[in-house]
Amino acid sequence: MICCDLPPPPFHLYPFAMNPFEIETDAATGVTPAARDAALRSERESHKLEKRLCRQVGQAIIDYNMIEEGDKVMVCVSGGKDSYGLLDILLKLQARAPIHFELVAVNLDQKQPGFPDHILPDYLKQLGVPFHIETQDTYSIVKRVVPEGKTMCSLCSRLRRGILYRVADELGVTKIALGHHRDDMLQTFFLNMFFAGKLKAMPAKLVSDDGDHMIIRPLAYVAEKDLERWAQHKAFPIIPCSLCGSQENLQRKQIGNMLRDWEKQYPGRTETMLTSLQNVVPSHLMDPRQHDFRSLKTTGVASADGDKAFDAEDFPVPTLTPMPFAATPGARKIHIALSPT
Repeated sequence: MICCDLPPPPFHLYPFAMNPFEIETDAATGVTPAARDAALRSERESHKLEKRLCRQVGQAIIDYNMIEEGDKVMVCVSGGKDSYGLLDILLKLQARAPIHFELVAVNLDQKQPGFPDHILPDYLKQLGVPFHIETQDTYSIVKRVVPEGKTMCSLCSRLRRGILYRVADELGVTKIALGHHRDDMLQTFFLNMFFAGKLKAMPAKLVSDDGDHMIIRPLAYVAEKDLERWAQHKAFPIIPCSLCGSQENLQRKQIGNMLRDWEKQYPGRTETMLTSLQNVVPSHLMDPRQHDFRSLKTTGVASADGDKAFDAEDFPVPTLTPMPFAATPGARKIHIALSPT
């Protein structure tokens, strides 16, 4: 046997699990150090997520001048993760903002079968936010007008929009906030490109089709996956969006899957695509209504925006990174991730 007469190490050098006080605490609470560490990590990640959400929403509000001093903002709350997240973050920003503005949550109960009409009022009362529940049986109208088997979303959306505009007038609001996020905007862009032949997305701020209301989308910079994580962290009482029995928008679903696949293969691509919507160059597209191609004349003056027709395209150099997958022995697969510029 080998003996050692060295003194024991200082108490603070003991491994974490060997701390006798920690062990006593764990025995008293029934929580293991590993579980406590996991909880602390989760709390730190949630705090980082909250900071990111507040920063992104705040930046969108500033960039597009969405909310001003004295505004009364109607937050449309459907019971889904996006609208819950929107209301939650706006309340946080309201408490910190250097300007004064009001928030009122509004939900439209369309009398869909099985709609749990107690969930939102109970939640909003507990939250302490002013709210209004508008009850209109649009479901019966849509079922009566739309043939069986046809999608009801278009008519339902038009009816809902008209009702919400009327409620906005009655409540005296100056802005209507919707819960569309970054992924919704990009999906709309590709839907219009692929199926409508338009370069058109979902704007962060616009005047309503009746010309009387200002619509804002404060979640314009927010990723859907972050809203999903925030909803789980906050345990929002989510109400299913399929109560009407209408078919899911297959085209939007396909576009959503495409964007998610791209993001997995090329991390950062979604953010780059959103940035591209803020860097439009009409002179390098083909719409004569946006740029006067017919009247173009040479000026003899160099322009940084001029065409470099004979130059090679200057895009970021792709980096090759291994991507784990199940394969036959000896096979190797890589994916290309574009380095951020």
